[in-house]
Amino acid sequence: MGKRELVCDCEVIHEDIVNKVKKNMLNEEVLLMMADFYKAFSDSTRVKIIDAIYENELCVCDISVLLNMTKSAVSHQLKYLREMNLIKARKTGKEVYYSLADKHVKEVFEISKEHILERV
Repeated sequence: MGKRELVCDCEVIHEDIVNKVKKNMLNEEVLLMMADFYKAFSDSTRVKIIDAIYENELCVCDISVLLNMTKSAVSHQLKYLREMNLIKARKTGKEVYYSLADKHVKEVFEISKEHILERV
């Protein structure tokens, strides 16, 4: 037997609740910024990079080896992640080391991982 779809077939609008929720909803600009934030996690290569630098800062060469990708392809994704403020870079001599931008990125990644692993 298939799942039954839950459908509200009433015509009543609970104006008090709707108004309260509407008042507390985020503005459009913040919602778009949040959508962009989550969009950064929509690419498996970017998620792999975040996983790789979760505990240790790494240079592009190290990440390339770990992901079995060209430095150019990894650099392209690193640039995107930096633009989204998910990672930061630290230059030492000729090398640039990448790490997570802050604890929030780490927390979002950890919570996402826990959520997915609950279903596996």
